[in-house]
Amino acid sequence: MIALDHILCPVDLSESSKLALAHAAAVASWYESQLTVLHVFSNVPVFDVAPALGATTMPPVALRDIDREQLLDVVRQFAAPVTGDASVDVRLAEATDPRREILEQAKLLQANLIVMGTHGRSGFDHLLLGSVTEKVIRKAACPVMVVPRHASEAARSPAAPFKRIVCPVDFSASSIRALSYALDFAQEADARISVLHVIEMPPELGEFPFAKDVNINGIRAAAEAEQLQRLRALVPAGARDYCTVATQVAEGRAHKEILRVASEERADLIVMGIQGRGAVDLMLFGSNTHAVIRGAACPVLTVPSA
Repeated sequence: MIALDHILCPVDLSESSKLALAHAAAVASWYESQLTVLHVFSNVPVFDVAPALGATTMPPVALRDIDREQLLDVVRQFAAPVTGDASVDVRLAEATDPRREILEQAKLLQANLIVMGTHGRSGFDHLLLGSVTEKVIRKAACPVMVVPRHASEAARSPAAPFKRIVCPVDFSASSIRALSYALDFAQEADARISVLHVIEMPPELGEFPFAKDVNINGIRAAAEAEQLQRLRALVPAGARDYCTVATQVAEGRAHKEILRVASEERADLIVMGIQGRGAVDLMLFGSNTHAVIRGAACPVLTVPSA
């Protein structure tokens, strides 16, 4: 069983973050985890304009003790109706960089999971929280569950919040680690898990001049059979005793096929790995993980390589 001793859920008091908190509370109840609800007050520097001197930057304005207590009380009232019986610690932090503060708090708390929404309230907040969430995903040492604002209400049952799980696997270290999380969730909930591999066969292959002399369909069938065998080999024999495991291979654009399968199976959760943290990761995140998160109608659990 994976360790989820401590879950961190950053909130900005929006409806989107309330939905994320509902999912965090459900998972915390499921795994009997400590849940920390974090609100980061953005104390951005104040700009003072003097006609003769031009714009000057003043030090950030810190919360007064009385304001801090009032805001902390607001966060407690925000969290109370959602967290239910989960063991909850409510924290308030001040920072000019919310992303950095969230990552620092996760490190300090030794969090095993971060649960976040994808969007803030509107306008600039919408862009800001989206940016913060993506940066946390890329930098976090632990898995991050991203809950889209159009996701359904948390779990049908707090004891088993996810009953239909889709886990795309590209055989990288991160995707194989993601599979271990997906299988653990599925076994704990007696759920159905679809383990998916997508072959991105270029459509131009069938248009090459030599195509008439080559059995393209045979090549596709052989490739699918090989990848299906590799997928099945990744599933421990005992896992099928506690959950329903389906393996499938699809052909097409990876993120489109992942979203298609998740939609057809009415998935409650998508679990996928994230590659390294360099420039290549930025490209991969933008083309696959980012697209899945943006298009998914259910939470997406991103798992970094160990």
